[in-house]
Amino acid sequence: MQIYMVGGAVRDRLLGRPVNDHDWVVVGATPQQMLELGYLPVGRDFPVFLHPETREEYALARTERKSGRGYRGFVVQSSPEVTLEEDLGRRDLTINAIASSAEWTGATGIIDPYDGVRDLRDKVLRHVTHAFHDDPVRILRVARFAARFTDFSVAPETLALMRSMVQHGEADHLVPERVWQELARGLMEEKPSRMFHVLRACGALQVVLPEVDRLWGVPQRAEYHPEIDTGVHLMMVLDKAARLQAPLAVRLACLTHDLGKGTTPADMLPRHIGHEQRSSKLLKGVCERLRVPTDCRELADVVAREHGNIHRSGELGAAALVRLIERCDAIRKPARFDEVLLACECDARGRLGFEEAPYPQRARLGAALVAVQSVATSVIAASAASKGVTGQKVGEMIHAARVQAVADWLAQAAAA
Repeated sequence: MQIYMVGGAVRDRLLGRPVNDHDWVVVGATPQQMLELGYLPVGRDFPVFLHPETREEYALARTERKSGRGYRGFVVQSSPEVTLEEDLGRRDLTINAIASSAEWTGATGIIDPYDGVRDLRDKVLRHVTHAFHDDPVRILRVARFAARFTDFSVAPETLALMRSMVQHGEADHLVPERVWQELARGLMEEKPSRMFHVLRACGALQVVLPEVDRLWGVPQRAEYHPEIDTGVHLMMVLDKAARLQAPLAVRLACLTHDLGKGTTPADMLPRHIGHEQRSSKLLKGVCERLRVPTDCRELADVVAREHGNIHRSGELGAAALVRLIERCDAIRKPARFDEVLLACECDARGRLGFEEAPYPQRARLGAALVAVQSVATSVIAASAASKGVTGQKVGEMIHAARVQAVADWLAQAAAA
């Protein structure tokens, strides 16, 4: 039995990056031997075990043979005869196909049959073997790694292989859960725009997110968007969200807030009247198709519907501000409202020449919400009940009190 550290742990250690998780491959062992040593079985499709003390994953060396479409269409073979090189050969990229001995302490102990160390040095994302073609998820993984390693380039032959996979329909068989999993990871990388540029370059974006893909080449009004192209703007918004360290739900909202611009009638361009509601409708389809978590889809929907009104909120009076706050469900979910405002700030600053511009709407709406929250609704409801007022009338009284509270705050702010 021989044990090797593999994959991302070796790669990141060679790059001098933090290593959070370790993956191990065991060569020359049987499942029974692992059980006898106290390892706990957890793998469903192939033999994977948890170390009895560290709880890190130890997988028996294996090979894979294509047997059908999609990432599940594989026959897995695991036996003591499978070599380390064979196991590494089934991996996606050369930089992930490097192994080291368990006692690795420096430059010695590296096993690198596919020149992954060279590609780390040259900053290249390159597939290991033509077996890359067998798993369409690898298209998404390459795009995600491009977003993480921002100074790496995709090898021309790897990009050509990815295009071939898309052209032969492999990307059509991606499972929604895996698409969302990889997209979510990519959105949280250092420069998420690179993921979408790679997906566009190989044609996969048109398959997995056609609503986003169609935004490139769609013009916008130059006085508001000096970058003009909606797709370019979208990528600027995403990267601004990354620089502001926004959470996943905010980044998804940034990605999807302008989907409706892709369906604007040609005779209306470059104006996009009503795109917010079209964006909300398209977003619903995306979320259902990819099975996006509820918290992400709900925040994205608010941003899609209301980002235009939030941008214009500096022009709104007390009554309109309260209606906006109520439509965003900000009173019940103030933390989510702050994330909605962060997404809108990313949208406003994701434009040429506005990258460092202030966004006073965020502070103004936050203060307006505080004024709304200062209204003692229970006191109003109790007073109404004592007078025999119930139902809708009580809601109207509370709403009126909130409008008055915001009006008072606006007056105080103007006088200051």
